[in-house]
Amino acid sequence: MKLIVQIPCYNEEHTLPETYKDIPRAIDGVDKVEIMIIDDGSTDRTIEVAKSLGVDHIIRNKNNRGLARTFRKGIDECLKLGADIIVNTDGDNQYAGWDIPKLIKPILEEKADVVVGDRKTQDINHFSPLKKLLQRLGSYVVKKVSGVQVPDAVSGFRAYSREAALQLNIISPFSYTIEALIQSGKKHMAVTHVPVETNAKTRESRLFTSIPKFIERQLTTIVRMYTMYQPLRVFVLLGALITLIGLIPIVRFLVYYFMGEGDGHIQSLILGGVLSLLGAFTFLIAIIADLINFNRQLIEQTLEKVRRMELAMHNDANYAKSTPGQVEQSTKAHEARDSELKDD
Repeated sequence: MKLIVQIPCYNEEHTLPETYKDIPRAIDGVDKVEIMIIDDGSTDRTIEVAKSLGVDHIIRNKNNRGLARTFRKGIDECLKLGADIIVNTDGDNQYAGWDIPKLIKPILEEKADVVVGDRKTQDINHFSPLKKLLQRLGSYVVKKVSGVQVPDAVSGFRAYSREAALQLNIISPFSYTIEALIQSGKKHMAVTHVPVETNAKTRESRLFTSIPKFIERQLTTIVRMYTMYQPLRVFVLLGALITLIGLIPIVRFLVYYFMGEGDGHIQSLILGGVLSLLGAFTFLIAIIADLINFNRQLIEQTLEKVRRMELAMHNDANYAKSTPGQVEQSTKAHEARDSELKDD
């Protein structure tokens, strides 16, 4: 069982040592723990600090690509390195690394595919009342949209099984947290949460710089992902709403018409007719979007198969590069296992 802890970093030379130090290197049920940083185009000494600490794997973006793309790149690299469990934490040392054994326990026990660390934000002193309210409201919306019960939807302290990581397809350029949860829920993964501790604040959040901007980006992500996975429902409801609004001026015209006063209210009939046509077009869009949704599912299945094939080829290449002694030892192990199976 191999665990890789990935740490997306952007100018984290001061906080990376503490983040690294808090990560346990021996965990019950895990044979090997490795640490990987994904440097997102840092302009400080993050890379040099990582090398001096002895980080196992260093992946680097040539320029700043954003947290979501960096997270996605880290997941792909962890899979190539043979990770059975992937833990994501932040480079600003917000999350307590010593809680990693608690975080991965549901995966080790095969009770969950995805585990989210609940920071218990109501107890965090440096979170403002408004930020706590937005976090609670956002988690409620995500629960309704995804069907996943997670009290801290934007927590970046998470553990993914290998199977869950293979199925994730992050497309958002901003933040992966909400998108990953919605995908997990819609793909019927087993998602749970565990309470975790947080460290003292080291710097201001780079995602939560402006409340209106943060809300706008998160809402955009929620609407986009929900529409992607439930297009028929979204467009049927939208079409029904437009049609209903269009019926109001039509009914108004009919009332005046049967009262003998319809001549002066032809505008209501025109407006209602236009809105009714828009509603009908929206129903047609719903059908087309639903067909596109089925195509998307086929594409995702194909992508998952391609990932599995790439990983298999990567593992075969590593096997071919093994020393003759390692190959002989591995061959004997396979023969012994096959012999046991035949005996059974």
